[in-house]
Amino acid sequence: MGSKKKVGARVKMTLTCSECKRKNYTTIKNKKNSADKVELKKYCPHDRKHTVHKEGKI
Repeated sequence: MGSKKKVGARVKMTLTCSECKRKNYTTIKNKKNSADKVELKKYCPHDRKHTVHKEGKI
């Protein structure tokens, strides 16, 4: 039996720093449960502090 790739509502995305504009994190989100753009406060290794990271495309 071959394995089939599941097609669903989950999409890959990157989290981009709002200050330095670099892509620091990758994650997966479910579009059905959270249709809005994601904004999280995460650590930016380039700025060496916690900043707001916004959702972006891969």
